[in-house]
Amino acid sequence: MPEVEAHITGTVWKIECDVGDEIEEGDTVAILESMKMEMPVEAEDAGTVKEILCEEGQAVNEGDTLVILE
Repeated sequence: MPEVEAHITGTVWKIECDVGDEIEEGDTVAILESMKMEMPVEAEDAGTVKEILCEEGQAVNEGDTLVILE
């Protein structure tokens, strides 16, 4: 199953998808905030959102899985 991972260490500012959403390659699934900058996290694969493993306000590390697609 494709996973969407955080590309930077930061805080989940906003989640841009819901379970069941159809995601295309390049769609923004979440926005991370780091050092007062907002950085979109984009899906590298198309699929359906199966699970969201983060919540708004949560601190994440680079490489953490944020969303699982199927």
